[in-house]
Amino acid sequence: MKTEIAIADDHQLFLKSLGKLVDSFDNFSLVADAVNGSDLLQKLPLLPQLPDIVLLDVNMPVMDGPATAMQITTTYPQVKVVALSMKDDDHTIIRMIRSGCCAYLLKDIHPDELEKALHQIHQLGYYNADESNLRVRRLISRTKEAEQLLLSDREKIFLRLACSDLTYKQIADQMHLAERTIDGYREHLFEKLQVQSRVGMVLKALREGLVQLDDDPVQQLP
Repeated sequence: MKTEIAIADDHQLFLKSLGKLVDSFDNFSLVADAVNGSDLLQKLPLLPQLPDIVLLDVNMPVMDGPATAMQITTTYPQVKVVALSMKDDDHTIIRMIRSGCCAYLLKDIHPDELEKALHQIHQLGYYNADESNLRVRRLISRTKEAEQLLLSDREKIFLRLACSDLTYKQIADQMHLAERTIDGYREHLFEKLQVQSRVGMVLKALREGLVQLDDDPVQQLP
């Protein structure tokens, strides 16, 4: 049985091209396409069954990616939502992840890598190229509780703030610390969580339950 995919993107040439590409993959089938989030949300209930994965553009008229992702994950929690964008800045990526996306793919991704990503998302519920590209990848056997105990209180505060759209300089201001100290927290957490980027750190924190999507990290400051 093929994995069913829906796509929303306001650039119709890209939308149709991506749809054909997805349909060409052996184990995947395009079941719906839409020109914005509102259009997609109107089409989903009309399908014989919900798609397994939804690919969402970030910037769309009428209803953008973050609003659409939040609505889908709230209404249809079984559907895996994936952001698809040309932007690779921390602010955009973290905004989409906090809206409920389980992965963030760039539009210039190679077709072979896209197929690989879709397989991983369907099987594991996430895709993190940051982890998969590590030269040495060690399996983490610690439980969530044990991993939390390895973080100091200040590291936990930094991690919650890093999962917001604040810049590192703004995080330093919130924590009343020098930027150099914040750089130290960042590098230490990269090592502890076995990631190489802020995006990888946010994804890992969300998957391990270290940060909740509905957290307001600024209000939680002591």
